[in-house]
Amino acid sequence: MSTTPTPTPGTGSTPPPECPAHAAATTGGLHRLHGAEAQADPLALYEKLRAEHGPVAPVLVSGDLPAWLVLGHRENLDVARTSSRFARDPRGWRDMREGRVPADTPLGPMVSWVPVCNFTDGPAHERLRSAVVESLERFDKRGIRRYVTRFANQLVDQIAREGYADLVSAFSDQLPMLVMTQLIGAPDEHGPLLVNAARDMLQGTETALQSDRYVTATLESLVVERKAKPARDLASWLIEHPADLTDTEVLMHLRVVLIAAYETTANLIANTLRTVLTDPRFRASLSGGHMTLPDALEQVLWDDPPINTIIGRWATGDTQLGGQQVKAGDMILLGLAAGNADPQIRPDPAASVHGNRSHLAFSSGPHECPGQDIGRAIADTGIEVLLDRLPDLQLAVDASELQWRGTLMSRHLLSLPVRFAPRAAPDPLPQEEQPAGHPVHAVIPPQPTAAPAVAGRRRRGRGRGVSWWKRLLGRV
Repeated sequence: MSTTPTPTPGTGSTPPPECPAHAAATTGGLHRLHGAEAQADPLALYEKLRAEHGPVAPVLVSGDLPAWLVLGHRENLDVARTSSRFARDPRGWRDMREGRVPADTPLGPMVSWVPVCNFTDGPAHERLRSAVVESLERFDKRGIRRYVTRFANQLVDQIAREGYADLVSAFSDQLPMLVMTQLIGAPDEHGPLLVNAARDMLQGTETALQSDRYVTATLESLVVERKAKPARDLASWLIEHPADLTDTEVLMHLRVVLIAAYETTANLIANTLRTVLTDPRFRASLSGGHMTLPDALEQVLWDDPPINTIIGRWATGDTQLGGQQVKAGDMILLGLAAGNADPQIRPDPAASVHGNRSHLAFSSGPHECPGQDIGRAIADTGIEVLLDRLPDLQLAVDASELQWRGTLMSRHLLSLPVRFAPRAAPDPLPQEEQPAGHPVHAVIPPQPTAAPAVAGRRRRGRGRGVSWWKRLLGRV
């Protein structure tokens, strides 16, 4: 990178390691996106970088490797939409080609090339992406909402009698994987293990590579099974798609869909619930009927997107971006959260963005998230069930006590403790309505297009009423 200063030894006394001055002295003045500063308050770091460098800033990623973080909304769109200048293939990363990236880097799952659509451009990308998009479109959205409702009710049943719960561990971290394992066709018993492995992999921990291998091995077994016995799921539809994907291509796309959908949806649910319970603006808008739950989700996608940063793009040649001289092979990071907060498009960050979907939460261009509508359906249906069942939810701690775990890619709420009046779970479904071969109350994903509604409950129309919101808002 042309503007990356060369770190030089300091003179005089050395600041203690925990001091920001120490970090500056040891990194040549560049900010790390993998250290304490970024984990503590990434949004504040983005604004510091914007003030120092403008819409594109030089930063360091894991291993103190140089990269460019794109902070401007317009510049993010430029990178995301111009694959001729900013390719998706990580094999173009100069530091990788020249041997500066360790083999065991925590970035491995995000920078190791595999034959998937998000690591390709041009005709190869079009072929692979068409298989993913067209297979996802085969799901009946109403059917998806029916079994999201079923899963969400089962999760609420598990906490309803207690009067207290952590909505992260008991709800937002569980619901997306229950749904996604059903969508891809994985056996139900893999759900909890896949939750842990997916989170570990995306955090870039020391065991990220082992977790990545577990996810891959699980999906490899699924591909073998579905080739022998097709079903109505994503694995089967990718296998039979006219794009004629290889077994490896099927496996890797299942992995991409599972991991990406899980992380973004789990964070979206948690962020929305936190905002509903703590933000007076939401309380006022919802209690006045000026905002529906889908509207609330879009506001959260602006203010607190589930993914902060996307790795990555790689410059195909020397170019300019946001006033910076970018060299061929440089790593580019899409700053989704930073772009959403760009003062050029949001001079007043407190102003409502009602009806505006130009946020960057799902990226943009040819690599825009193909499953975003499924993620929205899981989030708003699941949250609606939760708040309908437990309308008296209250935050059990002061909002200032909530904590997050920050990573290069995301900021994950660690817990969301809530209180509510204990209540008995509804009577179980009659035995004849239970899926054959499974015990009553088991969390069993029904078929996407034929899931029975939970007995005795009817999902309210989307946006047609706010009575359950008013009940909730009267208590928070």
